[in-house]
Amino acid sequence: MGTATYLVALGSNRRSRWGSPERTVAAALDAIGGVIAASPLLGTPAMGPSSRRFVNAVALVESAEEPPAMLERLKRIERGFGRRPGRRWGARVIDLDLIGWSGGTWAGPGLVVPHPSFRERRFVLAPLAAVAPRWRDPVTGRTARQLLALVDRRRPRS
Repeated sequence: MGTATYLVALGSNRRSRWGSPERTVAAALDAIGGVIAASPLLGTPAMGPSSRRFVNAVALVESAEEPPAMLERLKRIERGFGRRPGRRWGARVIDLDLIGWSGGTWAGPGLVVPHPSFRERRFVLAPLAAVAPRWRDPVTGRTARQLLALVDRRRPRS
């Protein structure tokens, strides 16, 4: 395989040894390496039981790794940042998710690319649309911008 471009979603809502969640996401971007572009940070409400707001971003990362190796690298970084297995949707120092890659789709044990739930998550789609608005979901054929518009259309208005 040659060089691939990956879409990596980042999120944090707990202080770490780097400081604030914003600084933690910046440190995670440095740890990932190969970052060719990153979205602005987006503050979002927590999903599930956590009451702390999240800071989210999406990065475009170049790598010669296959998707399973990239996922393993992201999980190693999470552990190095102090992420421990726990409650789903709970507070976390860092969350790194492999959202997509330039190779289209991938399905294997423990990994499906594109990420199966990214199309419903504004906290992923808004930063993705900011950094790669014309990226196309290989499953639906829709651009990041179109996927964000669909999610926004479904959101209840207050």
